[in-house]
Amino acid sequence: MSSPQQPTLLIVDDNPTNIKVLFGFLRDAGFRVLVAKDGGNALEKLQETLPDLILLDVMMPGIDGFETCRRLKQDETTRAIPVIFMTALAEAEHKVKGLALGAVDYITKPFQQEEVLARIDLHLKLRSLAAELADKNEQLSDINTVLEEKVAARTQELQDMQAQMVLTEKMSSLGQLVAGVAHEINNPVGFISGNIEHARGYLGDLKGLIEMYRTCYPEPAPEIVEEIEAIELDYLLDDFPKLLESLHEGSQRIAQISRSMRTFSRADTDHQVEFDLHEGIDSTLMILKHRLKANEQRPAIAISKEYGNLPAVQCYPGQLNQVFMNLLANAIDALDEGSAGRSFADLTANPNRIHVQTRLSDDRTQVIVRIADNGAGMPPEVQKRVFENSFTTKAVGKGTGLGLAIARQIVVERHGGQLEFTSELGQGTEFAIHLPLTI
Repeated sequence: MSSPQQPTLLIVDDNPTNIKVLFGFLRDAGFRVLVAKDGGNALEKLQETLPDLILLDVMMPGIDGFETCRRLKQDETTRAIPVIFMTALAEAEHKVKGLALGAVDYITKPFQQEEVLARIDLHLKLRSLAAELADKNEQLSDINTVLEEKVAARTQELQDMQAQMVLTEKMSSLGQLVAGVAHEINNPVGFISGNIEHARGYLGDLKGLIEMYRTCYPEPAPEIVEEIEAIELDYLLDDFPKLLESLHEGSQRIAQISRSMRTFSRADTDHQVEFDLHEGIDSTLMILKHRLKANEQRPAIAISKEYGNLPAVQCYPGQLNQVFMNLLANAIDALDEGSAGRSFADLTANPNRIHVQTRLSDDRTQVIVRIADNGAGMPPEVQKRVFENSFTTKAVGKGTGLGLAIARQIVVERHGGQLEFTSELGQGTEFAIHLPLTI
């Protein structure tokens, strides 16, 4: 790694204009800048020099950005280098896919210099913190047993801080993306929904006119009779209202998805506010609905909800939505992994299920949210480490090992609650969130 005074950045982009713009203001900002014109060229340069951070374009000839990132994260020597994807503003799916492959962030074109510099500085600091943490752990290994408990506590604190910064930044990026998509679809959905009512009125007027014409002219010209039969006028008049109703239902469905996306991506204030937990759970399930659908490997995952009569809870809604997202996504992952090796017929007869239950505690001082799956369950050695930072059983690029650690932080430290679980091999896993009504 280069000296702290002059970090090295690698720009990977096949567009000379983008390279020129980035190269200029990054060099002026004090960085040492390297350039690669495609993924293959970048991988060759990394054999000679390891930069502190990589700015990686998505769309390139030959090896594109996604494949380049995948190879970087598979290589032990380059895995830790932060990758920031560069995408066009409208390429939402590229941003989500990039984060899933292990990228730490994305910047959008056209570039805003202040934003680019701020994001680069953030991730260089995060990497510096990780290196500092590694150095401290190595130094602390020589300290005598009298100080071991204090050392472990401090190390855990640094790890928690690092994990919180990484996940907060990723969730912030995802929240901005989701909120942006929801905003963009609002106007066209409103336009469609509003004009459907006008279309119904126009259709009623036309049907009335046709009936009037038939009454006044019961014997139309042969050419008109022929055209009526050709277009199947009676069927058209009967089916057109059904078509408009289908359009109305579709627009309402899109509007519901948009509302769920806005609920999920809401930003937290510096103080707790009242929040309907059911609204948060439902919005999260809506965001994850595409993962619940049937695919070639398994039938659809069944969702059952058992909602109690809950009061609004004083909390940080955005953070609790992160917890619901982590627990539900992990349940889906567990069911997908458990489906491997089972026949489609077996899965149809014994379907995958996720059960969500909410209720008040017996003394009515806590709200309890339970999220259970009927997957394969966790072995004892995994259960012991499930809340550890950076511990994951998923393949490289599939998980960071931060989700459950941060979920527990949010529930315990930010809300004064508890996050517990039970798991049995062959039976499934259940997580229980306990949130006090007053803190």
